[in-house]
Amino acid sequence: MVESFGVRLQAQLRERGPLCVGIDPSRALIESWGREDTVEGLEFFCLAVLEAVNDTVAVIKPQVAFFERFGSRGFRVLERVMSDARDAHMLIVADVKRGDVDTTNAGYAQAWLDEGSPLRADAMTVSPYLGFGSLEPMLNAARASGRGVFVLAATSNAEGRVIQRARTDEGSSVESFVLEEVRQRNQLDEGLGPFGAVLAATRDRPLFALETLQGPYLVPGVGSQGGTPEDVAKVFDRCPAGSVLASVSRAILQAGPERSGLRDATRRWRDDLASALA
Repeated sequence: MVESFGVRLQAQLRERGPLCVGIDPSRALIESWGREDTVEGLEFFCLAVLEAVNDTVAVIKPQVAFFERFGSRGFRVLERVMSDARDAHMLIVADVKRGDVDTTNAGYAQAWLDEGSPLRADAMTVSPYLGFGSLEPMLNAARASGRGVFVLAATSNAEGRVIQRARTDEGSSVESFVLEEVRQRNQLDEGLGPFGAVLAATRDRPLFALETLQGPYLVPGVGSQGGTPEDVAKVFDRCPAGSVLASVSRAILQAGPERSGLRDATRRWRDDLASALA
């Protein structure tokens, strides 16, 4: 039987801490490093971040949109970043937020979860808003390959709240409905299952009992969006050790381009999050 992504992730977080470094090479950040917003600037930025964090954290999360804007050249940089991260034994969460009808989602699963793909990640982010059932091709591919899926439940942007707090016909909020669907699909697994949820540190705790998910949480909104390690600890206080992965991007990336600045910022966020969640 293939080992669950949740089990692999939990082992890594227990060993190396609960921080995920988001690699978000936006135009503003690349230029703030004194580089031009070109493919060359993109590659310099990403490889510098990877070099600075690869002995400090267990997980990186490249935001694919910032590579995609350069077309095939940007994807070649992303493939190198992912290959180097795998060589460094880091887990990769591809922040792609894919979600379409089931036939299209099968293609997304091949791109991001198939062993033969140069873009293969350990997990990918997905959107359930074309119906949770439409995600089945990606969920099935993740389970079969030992990879994972993080389903958007309660995101860090304020615009999402009107949809995510809307009520289903049964009276639950949409975010709680998503969390329950994830929970049910993890019931087949021992320990943490392959399916996680995206739940921001900047959101109020939902009515759903978070400790029952039996899967990991990916927690955005930490750092520049205002979330603190204490906020993360408050929302997820009853969740199992090693099940909470807090993502920090700009608050670390702004410390570049010096590797020492990036490394110091990464260690500080890792240690503060580990202390808060202990």
